[in-house]
Amino acid sequence: MVRDPTGWMKVEYDKLVQDHLDWKIRELQGPSAPKAKVDGVEVIMLCSNNYLNLSNHPKLKEAAMKAIKTHGVGSGSVRAIAGTMDLHLELERRLAKFKGAEASLTYSAGFTANEGLIPTLVDDGDAIVSDELNHGSIIDGVRLTKAKRFVYKHRDMADLDRVLSEVEKDNPRRILIITDGVFSMDGDIAPLDKIAKAGKEHGAMIYVDDAHGEAVLGKGGRGIVSHFNLTHKDVQFEMGTFSKAFGVMGGHVSGSRDMVNYALNKSRSWLLSASHPPATAAACIAAIDVLETEEKWVKTLWENREYFVKRLTGMGYNIGNSQTPIVPAMVGDSAKAVDLSEGLYKEGILALPIVFPMVARDKARIRNMMNSGLTKAQLDQAIAAYEKVGKKLHII
Repeated sequence: MVRDPTGWMKVEYDKLVQDHLDWKIRELQGPSAPKAKVDGVEVIMLCSNNYLNLSNHPKLKEAAMKAIKTHGVGSGSVRAIAGTMDLHLELERRLAKFKGAEASLTYSAGFTANEGLIPTLVDDGDAIVSDELNHGSIIDGVRLTKAKRFVYKHRDMADLDRVLSEVEKDNPRRILIITDGVFSMDGDIAPLDKIAKAGKEHGAMIYVDDAHGEAVLGKGGRGIVSHFNLTHKDVQFEMGTFSKAFGVMGGHVSGSRDMVNYALNKSRSWLLSASHPPATAAACIAAIDVLETEEKWVKTLWENREYFVKRLTGMGYNIGNSQTPIVPAMVGDSAKAVDLSEGLYKEGILALPIVFPMVARDKARIRNMMNSGLTKAQLDQAIAAYEKVGKKLHII
């Protein structure tokens, strides 16, 4: 048999196209802003994670440009060798203070934080207990461990108790309970207070991926641990990312000083990844400055969310279980979700379809991401487009 080394890729891709499951990459021509230019068209942006519009905040841009002048454009190394600058250490000090933690550690991305940290926490003879709808980066991190894996029904505390009882039959050395804070496809919130309580009864470690909750939930945007009035004795690992509401780039974890010391010595994605460019680290520090002094951005984000949800549901759209600025417009059929997205784009609205395998085959939707920079007029334009296209496609 003569093998074609790459021909199978076209077959697989053509099948994705046929099933309306392929990603069609659009070109952002300028900043990620509430009003943006995409593929040559001015659109209202409803699919960016830039919740607070901080990627365009003058204080962040000024800090980034200043850092380039003083520190150059790259760190030149991994953190463990020669790539730890004063800016990186200052960022970790500021983040820990903001999070109410003893210490914080930054990673190159949220994905690398999960991929690198989770495998260091458990091993053969241990157990991981995971929410069934956890993010793909959590799933990949779990796959890298030798621990026995258990899954509980989404946000179902009775099922979590059942699973933990099952886990105890093996008398594992360690138990790690891991969950998203805000679930990125549905916009619902993990009951972290109840998860922490259940975990405490079993001496389990609690790990929360708060990528979509920080700078959105909690006092002044301090995240899900703050939202539930918990501490890092209750939740030992508060992981997050700077690439969403902070408006920049990078991952991080906050908790005890012992945790950070352990992670920076054991986590290969930290040890073997180049550290953030100075401009990135400085912009992240500036983002914390803004959150500590300009709470209006978080307040406006939630006001926009409530306004949009009221109007969207009022015309008949189903937003599922959304509790946050992630607001899905449930469609069901993947092809129809794609058609709705394309119809919205023609009306000047960029809101992309989320289809299998990111969600179940019959749970396709348009995922709308609110932004504190959106004006009421822009939201009204988006709502009008949803009404026009939704009626045309018989969705509402």
